Order: sequence, then C-alpha cells, then structure tokens
Amino acid sequence: MQGGIPAFEAKLCAPTDLPARAADLPGPRVFTNGCFDILHRGHVTCLAQARALGGSLIVALNSDASVRRLGKGDDRPVNPLDDRAAVIAALESVSLVTWFDADTPLDLILACRPEVLVKGGDWAIERIVGAHEVLARGGRVESIAFEHERSTTGLLHKIRRL
Repeated sequence: MQGGIPAFEAKLCAPTDLPARAADLPGPRVFTNGCFDILHRGHVTCLAQARALGGSLIVALNSDASVRRLGKGDDRPVNPLDDRAAVIAALESVSLVTWFDADTPLDLILACRPEVLVKGGDWAIERIVGAHEVLARGGRVESIAFEHERSTTGLLHKIRRL
C-alpha cells in the first residue's frame, strides 16, 4: 500500500489506456470478460486457470448498463462496476482490469490483441466473441471447463429463499 492506496488499484485500466497498458504486460497475454457480480469459487478458479495459460491476464468487466442489458434481472448487477473492478483487481491471478459498455468486448479484444482468449465452459469456442479475430492472428481460444458448479444467479436465488 502506498499513500493509503492499495497496490491492486494500479491494475485498474480505463478502456482508452488498454492498448498501451496491455503492450507492457508479459506474454502471452490472456483475455477474458464477464460480469463478475458476486465473486465465487467458480469465478476465481476459472480466472486462475485462465492466467495459467499465459504470462498475464486481462479481465474486461461489463459496465452496469451492459449487465442490465444481458437480462440477468432488474436488480443486477448487485455490485457496481467500481466495486467489481476493485475486487477482481485484488486477485493475484489478474494483471489488468478494464471495462466495456457495449454489448460485447470485441473492441477491447481488437485493441489489446491478446494471444489467448478465454471464457468459461458454458461458452462453445465458436460462440466466443473475438474468437475469429484471435484465431486469424494465430492465437488460441479456450473454453475452460467448470470445476465448481457455481453461479451468481444461483447464489442470489439461495439468498432470496432465506
């Protein structure tokens, strides 16, 4: 911690700064994205596995408006973008955290040019946004099988039943 600011705050990266910041990361650079609303074991396991595929891990978060457009519920996200970004940045496996307001992270993928693109096991490779572009540059696309069947939606259903 420097001057009362936790070191992980330096991992937060405005989308406009992503190309330059990503270029400074060790390769191969791995990119993934998601809402990461209420962090759970499934999330942190998948992120650690994604990081193991390369020299650094970039995580792009859906903005609050983008999460709402996904139709996950009127009360989502539970945690606002700033909080979700800070929690993800605090993870050891994560090198850089950015965000996007569009419906997909394609512009960020094109901007930072990752060598590896990753999503969780519920995504078939051919459905992963940016897969075509990453593969066309000689990169890899991975769909990481879930080791722990967890979901934020499932956690919220459980909490609401209590």
